[in-house]
Amino acid sequence: MIAMDEKGNLELLNTIETMEDILDSAMRIPLSNGRCVIDAERFQELLSDMRLNLPTELKQAKNLLNDRKNILYIAKKEAEDTVHLAEERAKKILDQSEIMKQAQDKANEIITQAHMQAREIKKATNDFVEQRLADVENTLLNSLNQIRETKKALKPAK
Repeated sequence: MIAMDEKGNLELLNTIETMEDILDSAMRIPLSNGRCVIDAERFQELLSDMRLNLPTELKQAKNLLNDRKNILYIAKKEAEDTVHLAEERAKKILDQSEIMKQAQDKANEIITQAHMQAREIKKATNDFVEQRLADVENTLLNSLNQIRETKKALKPAK
């Protein structure tokens, strides 16, 4: 079932209910295997309303994918900057001959931490995006099921 905490989803459900009401109250054509006469213009308006409310989840999925790309790009850039900064620090430290050993150890530690941080950021980003995509997928599946039920209800009995 579609989550009704969003205005668009509630409007979509209301539109579906209105369409069902139109079908339920439609004039039946005798000897036509369950066919009926409906106000096509009104029904088309309701379909347009559905189109306006349905793409919210689709846009969310697209935005999440774009956000994921942006977050990954930013995380990669930050990691590269951190690694570059660590390498620069390492070079400066190495130039000081009296603390050469300490500098090398510190540089390696910074580089290791930068790589670990980059991996953690990437993993956290992927986990977040995967969860959001799973949520959107569930919402879309629920919407699709509602649409299928509505289409099934619209089909004349054979």
